[in-house]
Amino acid sequence: MKLEKQLAAFLRAKRGQMTYAEFSKKVGLPPSTLHRLEMCDQSITLSRLELILRRLKCSVKEIFPD
Repeated sequence: MKLEKQLAAFLRAKRGQMTYAEFSKKVGLPPSTLHRLEMCDQSITLSRLELILRRLKCSVKEIFPD
């Protein structure tokens, strides 16, 4: 599975039933960016990936297990 798809699946799972607005407050990224990441329409920078990891208190291995 491509890295973008792994990240998209992880974000969708973590967001669950939250709206993009609610989830964006939790991870510190704009709702539009989260949507594009979930749709694999935008690449992520390392600094944004680090922000997501820190805010969700998870590891890189949880997002990219392979």
